[in-house]
Amino acid sequence: MVDIKGPWRRWVMHPLEAALVYPLYGLFRLLPLDTASAIGGWIGRNLGPYLPVTRRAVDNLRRAFPEKTAAEIARIVAAMWDNLGRVAAEYPQLDRIVIDGRARRVTIQGADIVDFLKHSSKPGILFSAHFGNWELASVAADRSGIALTRIYRAANNRLIEKLIRHGRRDIAGALVPKGAAGARETLAALKAGGYVAMLIDQKMNDGIAVPFFGRDAMTAPAIAQLALKFDCPVVPARVERLDGARFSVTVFPPLALPNTGDRRADVLAAMTKINAVLEGWIRERPEQWLWLHRRWPDS
Repeated sequence: MVDIKGPWRRWVMHPLEAALVYPLYGLFRLLPLDTASAIGGWIGRNLGPYLPVTRRAVDNLRRAFPEKTAAEIARIVAAMWDNLGRVAAEYPQLDRIVIDGRARRVTIQGADIVDFLKHSSKPGILFSAHFGNWELASVAADRSGIALTRIYRAANNRLIEKLIRHGRRDIAGALVPKGAAGARETLAALKAGGYVAMLIDQKMNDGIAVPFFGRDAMTAPAIAQLALKFDCPVVPARVERLDGARFSVTVFPPLALPNTGDRRADVLAAMTKINAVLEGWIRERPEQWLWLHRRWPDS
């Protein structure tokens, strides 16, 4: 039998998706940032909770926070969708967002660490998560004079992928999709003494099992493997939404990761520590994390 699902998605569904997304992108580009963010949040919290994928978020939250009531989980889910709607609406205006300007829209905590990274002779790795408006981590790095090689998962829809790359076009540094070619570019960037950035909170089926909220989660070990290979700092960077379209970007000190010579044990210990950092952020502000991922094997 001929599988028509692939061609159907590519030639029918993908253009239909683009026909919806492109006008919204243009609209949010034209609106003032605060207005766009507020409208995106309204759409997210009023539409998102009724989408089928919300069931996954509810299940994940129940397992991560068994002590929370159904009402508390519902509030987190609605706030998560509000944040996600705002992220989408803010995306077309990434190039207009001023870091540490007089409007105080985005402030950076850990400026001394940023200065250290800028003047270090070593390569380095920054990691974050789908938290707050995660896109602002690379914007903040750019405005601070650090060009990042950003690893990301390319969109399945080639038309949406073009829009994503357009939105990130003014941010310094390479944009590298995951995969074999991306791995080569990542290695080249680190060999040249550059900085690589990645979001590390998604499931990787062929990764390693690492504790996350008390359960093993299949986790990509690349960040620990690269840190050991290049003996470079691993720096957590969190983007937190404060109020509306105002944010705090916190750059934390480099993590002290083990290097005992037992490669397998060191990678597991490093990823356990990194997952614990992410879990700490999420426990503080659960509504700002993207609970829609299939993060655990049974989710």
